[in-house]
Amino acid sequence: MKKFATCLAGLFLCLAIVQNATSDEKNVKMDEIIVSATRTEIATDRAGGNSITVITSDDIQAKQQNSVAELLKTVPGINITSTGGPGTATSVFIRGADSKNTLVLLDGIMLNDVSGLNRSPDLANINVDNIERIEVIRGPMSVMYGSNATAGVINIITKKGKKTPSASAQFEAGSYGTWKGDASLAGAVERINFAFSGSKTKTQGFSAANDDNDAIPTGDKTSEKDGYENMTISANAGIDITDNFSISGVLRHMDSDVDTDGYNWEGYAEDDDSNIESRQTFGKLDVNNTLFNNFLTSKFTWQGSQQTRDGFNDNVKEYKYDGDTRTFSWQGDLNFNSNTVSIGASYYEESMESESFGSWASKFDKKKVNTKSYWLQDQFSAIDNLIVIAGIRLDDHEEFGNKTTFRLAPSYTFPDIGTTLKASYGTGFRAPSLYELYDPYYGNNALDAEESDGWDLGFEQRLINDTITMGLTYFSMDYDNRIDYDFATSKYTQADGTTKTRGVEFFAGWDPLENIGLTLNYTYTDTEDPDGEPLARRPENKVAFNTRYLFLEKGTLNLDVQWVDDRKAAGSAMDKNGNPVENLDSYTLVNLAGSWQLNPHILLFGRIDNLFDEFYEEAFSYATAGLSAYGGIRLTF
Repeated sequence: MKKFATCLAGLFLCLAIVQNATSDEKNVKMDEIIVSATRTEIATDRAGGNSITVITSDDIQAKQQNSVAELLKTVPGINITSTGGPGTATSVFIRGADSKNTLVLLDGIMLNDVSGLNRSPDLANINVDNIERIEVIRGPMSVMYGSNATAGVINIITKKGKKTPSASAQFEAGSYGTWKGDASLAGAVERINFAFSGSKTKTQGFSAANDDNDAIPTGDKTSEKDGYENMTISANAGIDITDNFSISGVLRHMDSDVDTDGYNWEGYAEDDDSNIESRQTFGKLDVNNTLFNNFLTSKFTWQGSQQTRDGFNDNVKEYKYDGDTRTFSWQGDLNFNSNTVSIGASYYEESMESESFGSWASKFDKKKVNTKSYWLQDQFSAIDNLIVIAGIRLDDHEEFGNKTTFRLAPSYTFPDIGTTLKASYGTGFRAPSLYELYDPYYGNNALDAEESDGWDLGFEQRLINDTITMGLTYFSMDYDNRIDYDFATSKYTQADGTTKTRGVEFFAGWDPLENIGLTLNYTYTDTEDPDGEPLARRPENKVAFNTRYLFLEKGTLNLDVQWVDDRKAAGSAMDKNGNPVENLDSYTLVNLAGSWQLNPHILLFGRIDNLFDEFYEEAFSYATAGLSAYGGIRLTF
């Protein structure tokens, strides 16, 4: 903590100096338009009591991180954990809940892996190619999205061509033998819009088993570099057939190969000549209509995904997992003068199969299950300064039957003093995964859905012509009927008791000059399993600080500081002497990025990650990157 305080003091001293700089560049503040909170386009100040964070395209460009996971690490209420370098398993926790309680979307397409043990999302292979913004909604969102959205939703929105067509090419390289090349083409011609991109990333990496951890065997046990390759293709295109009728589509394909280390049953990671090849394809097609002088907005959607993982050891195939989804849905929005009523229905089907080879050979024959869903939502704003968003949903699951969820999210603004009071309450559920239901050894087709309810209460404040913004939110979430593995029966079963998460999220932003911005956020999270023990890998305290400085109309400097409290280690973690590992140490990370617009066609950029070479682990015995530097050039035509 002392190191963190010292870093902050230095940052504020630097800012006091650069405040004397001048610039003709003007920052225009406006409320972001989002879609994830209500599945309709609304401004963030019209989103009722929802707790929202938006990572904008400016943020993505200024921070220069290549993965979505790295961008999410500084968002309040979110914790990210990886088991090694780029491409290794990467989990996301919202408000202390399990990763399986977070729904991750790409333009509304579910990215959660239905072939995984519990349908949780893995952010390992999602880079920032062709991404316009990332919307994070914290709190129960099952009313609009169904299963897995019990803690919140992360929606990754890709770019849409809007202007005169232009092309760009980019190359960067840096530490750990890393390089990335990408190209993109985007624009609009008459009634057609398009945005295409493709990239290739490769890194020699570092050992996933941590060579700097003295608590585990090192040397030849942690010396092998674990590399990673990723190819990503992204497309977003549409056509306005008439002023009131359009068709649009999204496609993203990711092909990756990551070297992994094994987990020694004695409780720590060690070198292993293993790798995982993944192929992930996501797509959707929307048919949009506006009717009756814009009174009715109608959208028919088909979307689907295919995810395949093949595991190898010493180039011998050990297992394969295949998961597929498809969804047909319709939503109609009735636009009244003082409220918008949304009516929707969907048919969702997921399927998976898997097979293991060698001495542990087994086969999981293809299984599938469907869910029919119906929802109703009202965005009410008939009373001045009061916004109420309310919704109800019925999900009919093929195995366990019906689940009804609801949500209420009001807000009230006092415009004379710039204060907004907000609250929300919602219920949620998580359907058992196909693995939990049907695995021939461990599955249980009598499982019911997990259930949850959560609420939050807070305020947001704007001061001095909106140059200062701040907010504080208290949240409380309970999870019941949790699905867990029973070692006595070797089957998945419904666990007794309630898992609880409680906490506080605080944020503040200040724009002292037109070319300088500062933001600070803090999250306190208290987690408790049914036995009263804290959940693993969830920090109780987390702080993130950012400052961005625009200079001479061509340059940008971005500084991120993150402090993460110590966390409980996983229950299986043991050191080389057989002693249980109780906690993971706290750490402070400092990342610095800068860019210079040499001319309208050439941008030079670079970044330094982990500026002070901090030693830390997100999961016991798994390594993270030390001091590392990267630089590159972007050409725009």
